[in-house]
Amino acid sequence: TGARIDWRPEGIRHRKNVVFIDVLESVNLLMSNKGTILRSEVSGQIILKAQLSGMPDCKFGLNDKLLLDKETAKGTDGKPIKGVAIDDFTFHRCVRLGKFDADRSITFIPPEGDFELMRYRINENVNMPFRVIPVVEEQGKTRVLINLKTISNFSRKRAATNVVFKIPVP
Repeated sequence: TGARIDWRPEGIRHRKNVVFIDVLESVNLLMSNKGTILRSEVSGQIILKAQLSGMPDCKFGLNDKLLLDKETAKGTDGKPIKGVAIDDFTFHRCVRLGKFDADRSITFIPPEGDFELMRYRINENVNMPFRVIPVVEEQGKTRVLINLKTISNFSRKRAATNVVFKIPVP
């Protein structure tokens, strides 16, 4: 590569080369008592665990509207592909930013072990993992009855963990 890489020592050898990728997303939703979505946001992290020999050159691609020309991109069915607008993102220092600016590919020589490759935020076209149906009934001046019905919007093959519903009340 030419330049010295201080985040990865030379001479690493593994019997088996493996990379584990975890995408962790937090969906935040602000909804009125009538069920209208006031604000929605996704905060995400891409966490890698790399156990690779030598100085591996890795490439990671994103399916976002920065990568796809949304006017001309077509799916296999011929319909236009909707991109996801990533509002802001930060990368680990191992990512070659010049390459990302040129073609939106994330290329890097990873550190050994666990590290955060990328952190991002999305504010537009957020696909909610749940449909939330609130029923709010005020019972006098000091009591509120809240019935919150949630329906999953994703297939049975997927799982959500650590789901938290926060309902602020005065």
